[in-house]
Amino acid sequence: MHRRRRTALLLTAAIAAAAPLLTACGSDAHPGAAAVVGGQRISVAQLENRVNEVRTAQRAAVANDAQYKQAVAQTGSLTRDTLHGMVLDRVLHRAAQDAGVSVTTKEIQQMRSGLEQQVGGSKALETAWLQQYGVAPKRLDDNLRLQLEAQKLAQTLGTDTSKPAFWNALSKASKELKVDLNPRYGAWDVQKSSRVDAKTPWVREVTAQASQGTA
Repeated sequence: MHRRRRTALLLTAAIAAAAPLLTACGSDAHPGAAAVVGGQRISVAQLENRVNEVRTAQRAAVANDAQYKQAVAQTGSLTRDTLHGMVLDRVLHRAAQDAGVSVTTKEIQQMRSGLEQQVGGSKALETAWLQQYGVAPKRLDDNLRLQLEAQKLAQTLGTDTSKPAFWNALSKASKELKVDLNPRYGAWDVQKSSRVDAKTPWVREVTAQASQGTA
């Protein structure tokens, strides 16, 4: 597997291991919020809009209703998966900020260009991320930024995304942000890191592919 592609997969896989570090109060203290991270609400409406972006893209990418229904069936936990990604995004961003790490638009463009070369163009990359990871085309750059932040954070800490120092930074950020998840969507629990509703399809798939690429 091409080094750039393998690196991208490993970076995304690294985010999967961050999930157990998030904790939630699981209260109803914030009506109308899907989650509260760092005192900022992720509203149910915002979450639903993100989910609708994916569903709209899925419908546009297939030829008929039967194929669309199949795509929906394969991403049945999309709402919880999407919220999981939105929370992880904020936690990692906080950890990166704490470490003085930032990602430029140019760096995102360079990463995207390399991936596009591997899969056959921009449209092919968007389709791949949509089908495999449930990421809407308009959110692709955001996903790449997430991966770049993980990579640069690890480098700044003098470690890599498989080492405790990296996870400790994410744990510290999650505690600072006091993640509060609406019980309707599950809960982040250090002792229950394997909960199904706390996982995302794109993380599961990328983890598997990353393992294959390093075998």
